[in-house]
Amino acid sequence: MRLTQLFSALAARNYRLFFAGQIVSLVGSWMTQTASLWLVYHLSSSAFLLGVVGFASQIPIFFLAPFAGVWVDRVNRHRLLVATQVCSMLQSFALAAFALTHTIGIPHLIILSLVQGVINAVDMPTRQALVVEFVERKEHLGNAIALNSSLFNLARLIGPAVAGFVIAGFGPGLCYLVDGLTYVAVIAALLAMRLPERPVRPVRQHPWIELRQGFRYAFGFTPIKMLIGLVAAISAIGFSYTVLTPIYARDVFLGDARTLGYLMSASGVGALSGALYLGSRTTIRGLGRVITFGGAAMGVGLIGFASSRWLPLSLGCLTLTGMGGVLLMASSNTLIQTLVDDDKRGRVMSIFSMAFTGTMPAGNLLAGFLAAKWGTTVTLTASGVICIVIAGLFFRSIPGLRAAVAPVLAKLDPAVFEPIVRPMGEPPSFTTARQGGEGRKLNDEG
Repeated sequence: MRLTQLFSALAARNYRLFFAGQIVSLVGSWMTQTASLWLVYHLSSSAFLLGVVGFASQIPIFFLAPFAGVWVDRVNRHRLLVATQVCSMLQSFALAAFALTHTIGIPHLIILSLVQGVINAVDMPTRQALVVEFVERKEHLGNAIALNSSLFNLARLIGPAVAGFVIAGFGPGLCYLVDGLTYVAVIAALLAMRLPERPVRPVRQHPWIELRQGFRYAFGFTPIKMLIGLVAAISAIGFSYTVLTPIYARDVFLGDARTLGYLMSASGVGALSGALYLGSRTTIRGLGRVITFGGAAMGVGLIGFASSRWLPLSLGCLTLTGMGGVLLMASSNTLIQTLVDDDKRGRVMSIFSMAFTGTMPAGNLLAGFLAAKWGTTVTLTASGVICIVIAGLFFRSIPGLRAAVAPVLAKLDPAVFEPIVRPMGEPPSFTTARQGGEGRKLNDEG
């Protein structure tokens, strides 16, 4: 694989700035997440409260992200992203203040996690919609999304490992303080960008109408609807293992915060490898099979981790889980970003954010409840089996989805996206591109 191909999106100055600022900030964010998980279990020894804190940090995204998407399509996205970073920095400093003064408790963690969830509900669709403006050339979009995943998971590899040693040596308060300071890097990078003035879309309709149009657009086209449904199901069922890792770190492997850091970093190793593979791809052709493999790999990894009592094996299983997760999520993101119209990008990506992160709270809460009642082994094994079943069902739907997206891809640059043509012998009637957000039947008779 050529490095120029792997990092092609970095040719854009704005994306280079974004990339550099984010790698610093995301390490701090993973330090905070690790510190919070350890602190909750240290203070309560409750699997259920682990699920509650995870629920509080993500449930606002489910309810608020669609409304944020309407806002993102109306305002200056760049200024909005700067504002969300400033708010996140203040939230981290608040956590640091409580932790360093030894006054932090479970209520503080729940409330401040809820605050961060509200911020993320605006931040995530804004960030997703801005990627196109950062990279400038649309043929670099898939590479930029893959590099974003690489960035996120490189931080996921480094942050928890560093946090484990910081917590063991100095306590969780220092993790929160470092996280707050890292936001300076991404804010400085955003302010240094030179973005072309994007005309603000005139507001002619009520937000409720635009929200309804966004949902009709996304769910009126079968491929986008299927991808969003897949992401929602896997997010709710497959990613709940994260909130249960402190139980394995302390009670199964008899370790401390450093053990938790190793476990969380292992999934980051796999996720980073998956993201680098996606970054090396030049087209979207074959991403359906990549998504299927990702879901199945995630399920196998979860089943292995659930039953393992040997730390090296558990680290290997989490590596497979992390790789599968990023292959599925980043590939789905790339396909949706390729298919969506720009004037509705904010709303559609807010729905994607709602499906990706917004469904995790219910999964976290359910995982914590089931783990407290039936044990972590049964809970994670069941999650793995369901992930494999979902991946199999998606694989069966690929031929129909391929036919549905072919007319849309045919309108794009064939040298970049290699649009999928209808194989000989395939039935001529298929669902094709949406118009006004709604799918329609066409008869392709040559």
